[in-house]
Amino acid sequence: MKNILFRADSSSIIGTGHIMRDLVLAEQYKDANIIFATQNLAGNINHKIKEKNYTIKILKTNDINELIDIIKKNSIGMIIIDHYNINYEFERTLKKFVTKLKIFVIDDTYEKHYCDTLLNHNINANFKQYRGLVPENCEIKCGVKYILLRDEFKKIKKAKRDISLKDKITVFIAMGGSDHSNKNISILEVINKFNNIEVNIVTTKSNKYLQELENYIEKQKNITIYLDTDKIALLMNKSDFAIVTPSVVVNEVLFMKLPFIAIQTAENQHEIAQYLKQHNLPILYSYEENTLFCEIKKLINIEQYNNLVINIDSLFKENKD
Repeated sequence: MKNILFRADSSSIIGTGHIMRDLVLAEQYKDANIIFATQNLAGNINHKIKEKNYTIKILKTNDINELIDIIKKNSIGMIIIDHYNINYEFERTLKKFVTKLKIFVIDDTYEKHYCDTLLNHNINANFKQYRGLVPENCEIKCGVKYILLRDEFKKIKKAKRDISLKDKITVFIAMGGSDHSNKNISILEVINKFNNIEVNIVTTKSNKYLQELENYIEKQKNITIYLDTDKIALLMNKSDFAIVTPSVVVNEVLFMKLPFIAIQTAENQHEIAQYLKQHNLPILYSYEENTLFCEIKKLINIEQYNNLVINIDSLFKENKD
């Protein structure tokens, strides 16, 4: 049995996306012994790792010596790194001290890496942009053919969605598990300017603004909050459109052929944001109340809505091929 170590963190600041996609990837190694090395940061979702019955090794810091110690003690054959604060020099040093170690890196910002395998599963992933950034013998996996989707999406995808808008419109909102930029309430205030929109909003307990959000929703009859839910695909499938960040969740809404408005909330989302803009998909590079209102107004126009559905469908197929 191969021993595989995942190195990733989650917190109210970092977010939850790294751990969530790593859990999907881990399921592809059914015959391996999976271990997660992660820090016990405020607002983490380490409980999600425990729910999958994987072993957790808690790191005190991001120090390389602490990680090397775990690798050697657990006879790790491959490490999967999904971390913005681990770079080329860190990875090269790992290879120096553990020569037979295979290094698999998940990257979505086109950084230089010293690895054996690199995965960028985003819709905008470009194989050519990694030339000169990874060793010549590195296996590069790019694009939606390598998309990391939970089983719930593959099952729900079979259901046929009704793409025609109704008297009552349902919107799905996901501004990251931690909503580190605290945009949920601002978005809800814009939506409440429309009298026919119902909202399903998803977040997690790592959201440090959760109490503020729950207090706001208490007064609203048209908003339902889903906390740490495993029904995201189902909620998307029941929605008419989505408001999300240009991050991993974009892969999911595209897969579901769900029209969306993306709002950038972090610098590491800029690559996807630019890609969406280039393909005439609604993107706000920063939150702006009037712009969001206008984009929602466009979406509830049936002709523009249907054109967006067609655009999304063709874009996903093009990248998959």
